[in-house]
Amino acid sequence: MTVLAAVLSSSSDSSTLSNVEPGLLGFLVVAGIGIALVFLLRSMNKQFRKIGPPPEESETDEAREDTSADGANAEGAKRG
Repeated sequence: MTVLAAVLSSSSDSSTLSNVEPGLLGFLVVAGIGIALVFLLRSMNKQFRKIGPPPEESETDEAREDTSADGANAEGAKRG
């Protein structure tokens, strides 16, 4: 292990080790992630538009009363 450390320290200049840049590959990876994010956000917004806004409180209360009354009438009609 000490031989490996000695070879690495003698063969490489310390100034080249501190000047590390991401280069083209790093840029392409970040750009690819950005493009994928744009398409995912567009798809998510499309799915949210399909759901629609939630109903108002008064509408849901009336709908519950209507369905419970219809359900009771439907059960009575089936029995009778």
